[in-house]
Amino acid sequence: MKSIRASLVAMLVAAFTLVSFLAALLGYRASMDKAEDLLDSQLRYVAEILQAVDTTGAAARAAPDTEGLAFQVWREGSLVRYSAGLDEAPIVRLETGYGYANFAGFRWRTLARSDGAGTWYLVAERADLRYILAERVIMESILPLLTWIPVAAVVIWVLVGWGLRPLRALSEQINRKASDDLSPLSFPDPPTELAPVIRSTDALLARLSSALQRERDFASHAAHELRTPVSGMKVHLHNLSEELPAHPSLAHLRSDVARMQHLVEQILDLARSQPEQIGRSFVTVDLHHLAERVTASLWPDFTEAGVSLSLAGQACQVHGDEGLLETLLRNLLENACKYGGRGVEVEVFTTDSAQGPVLTVVDSGPGIPPHERERVFSRFYRAVDSDRKAVSGAGLGLAIVMQIAQLHGATVALGEREGGAGLSVEITFPRAGVQT
Repeated sequence: MKSIRASLVAMLVAAFTLVSFLAALLGYRASMDKAEDLLDSQLRYVAEILQAVDTTGAAARAAPDTEGLAFQVWREGSLVRYSAGLDEAPIVRLETGYGYANFAGFRWRTLARSDGAGTWYLVAERADLRYILAERVIMESILPLLTWIPVAAVVIWVLVGWGLRPLRALSEQINRKASDDLSPLSFPDPPTELAPVIRSTDALLARLSSALQRERDFASHAAHELRTPVSGMKVHLHNLSEELPAHPSLAHLRSDVARMQHLVEQILDLARSQPEQIGRSFVTVDLHHLAERVTASLWPDFTEAGVSLSLAGQACQVHGDEGLLETLLRNLLENACKYGGRGVEVEVFTTDSAQGPVLTVVDSGPGIPPHERERVFSRFYRAVDSDRKAVSGAGLGLAIVMQIAQLHGATVALGEREGGAGLSVEITFPRAGVQT
């Protein structure tokens, strides 16, 4: 994943380095030109001094050599004064002005100056020494600029991070939103660059909220509207069964109506288990007492289906919605009875573990293969085992269980019954009074 901050810092440091290099290059050239002028002025001063001290017309003689400097004094075609080690020939043409010449094994910067009376003053300075001196002065002024580039990178990193604070604040605000919070973002006076992002995000949240509300309204209204005709169908079936002799189609029709009624009730359970539907109706619930009530109400159905049902455990307190918790346990038990078949044993346990209250439902039925245990919590998904193809259902039972568990901050774990057969559903709740 690319970092905007790192990219910005890299581009700014690269731009700063490039600009610094170009500035240093231009500064170096300008400084060298300026240094050349200054050194030429120095060479002129030397010529003027030489002219000032040359007050004698004595014969040519050697003068002590000054390192890096050479001179000659020509009068009426004769060499009257010169630096030691020079040939007795003009070091440069007798023409007024600056120039370059090669002699004594070096390249020299030269100046020829005439007094107007036939005397020429020729001075020269080694070009290599001139450049060494100029470059040393210039580099001492440029190098600090280049060595400060790492410091500039650190400063840029800090400043870019400071400039990206609104983006981090926006990200944190979005992350703090609850899963059911689709309200607009609260970000007063946003930076110009973030304003379109915030507007787009708010528009997306509004569309999501509208779509979810339509889905919830449809599910709730459809289920409520279906209740009446389903109840009417059951009454008509009852009347029809008393008026007509027993017929296999009546049994199938009665089974289909019961299945439709169960589906309607599950859709209503889904609608009721939405976070915004229950609000803050959580109370302290005794999980074991609730399990006693649910198992007692389902006992006749289990007996009729030939399924054994038992309850064990201890009292433990959870913080939640009592009606939804009943729906959760009822769905687990109905699934165990439906998919287990005759002769299956279903056990319910309530325990108070170190992690929190635990509700466990264990059955000796066919179980759920490990590769399907994540998918069975999806709405309308049903296991594809051949043993289950004949079992009616809409695939909403475990989806309702997971939704209610998440609403209570609980975790759901599917496993095998002790001994390797059947299914174990373990739901661990946070302790009562603990915020999740």
